[in-house]
Amino acid sequence: MKYALGLVLLLAGFAACGSSSAWAQSGITAQNGRNVTCASDDMKRHLCRVDTSRGVQMVNQRSGSPCIQGQTWGYDRYGIWVDRGCRADFYLGTRGPGPGPGPYPPPRPPAGVVITCASNNMNRNFCPANTSRGVQLTKQRSGSPCIQNQTWGFDRRGIWVDRGCRADFLTMMR
Repeated sequence: MKYALGLVLLLAGFAACGSSSAWAQSGITAQNGRNVTCASDDMKRHLCRVDTSRGVQMVNQRSGSPCIQGQTWGYDRYGIWVDRGCRADFYLGTRGPGPGPGPYPPPRPPAGVVITCASNNMNRNFCPANTSRGVQLTKQRSGSPCIQNQTWGFDRRGIWVDRGCRADFLTMMR
């Protein structure tokens, strides 16, 4: 009898939470110091409340939906916002204090060389670069998703992009 009552209560708890929406994560899904993952897994706009006074930089897109600054992600004095399925890792604190409310200009990247690499006509393209100290995606320029190890990556010879990914990449110098 106790087992049956426990099972009924457990099932009632699941029903009260809803079905699949209880498992979708949106908003801040992870934070480690200045690194934060912000997501719109339900295709709705979400605000991830973080300190953006020193700028924000998208460093890795995790979603299949595009993350394009000013369209599906951005930031203001309240935090980072994401929309329409964008899920990405962001770095906080890349420049001095911001000018106040509203969208801030893009932050200056850390020391390194910025390279724009584009997959034209959905074909794989290779851009020679010194990648010995690592590569970061700094600005996605395409409507097609740029997802590390799926539509972009790098090896010792340079950066590759595929399936319409077009973005600016920072090759680290230090």
